[in-house]
Amino acid sequence: MIPEEDQPAPWLRDYGGIEADIRQLREFADRLAAEVEHNYAPHLSYIADDMMAAVPNPCDAFIELVDFLHAHHQTQQATTEMVYAVRGATGHLAAAADRVATRYAGTDAFSAARVGDVEWALADPSTVLPSGPSPALSDPTGPDIDDPVVLP
Repeated sequence: MIPEEDQPAPWLRDYGGIEADIRQLREFADRLAAEVEHNYAPHLSYIADDMMAAVPNPCDAFIELVDFLHAHHQTQQATTEMVYAVRGATGHLAAAADRVATRYAGTDAFSAARVGDVEWALADPSTVLPSGPSPALSDPTGPDIDDPVVLP
């Protein structure tokens, strides 16, 4: 009898099993990790440079522009944080796939691997790549600029 945790979702139970090839899982992990390190991470500094482009201080009396630039800054900062977080999250997925592939390399993975093993690999915090802090962007409406905006 297959434990409930290893059963497919109730609406999928009539579809049969899902099989995975451990060699292909290892290849997926290696390619994904290489893609992140060689084709994604090197471009983060260019993205940060583009996001840090100075925006002129808005006119104090144009409150709509001040509000827009403040909202723009918040959105830009959130976007920068997400772009930087993708490296760590994608690296985590690659490391988890590698861990499962390593664990079942010499076994009949079709019968040995369990859903709990995959969940364990994904939950392990040691597989997360350090992504580093995202750059802090300057708010053109904030108090840290040369001529702070004075709202009426």
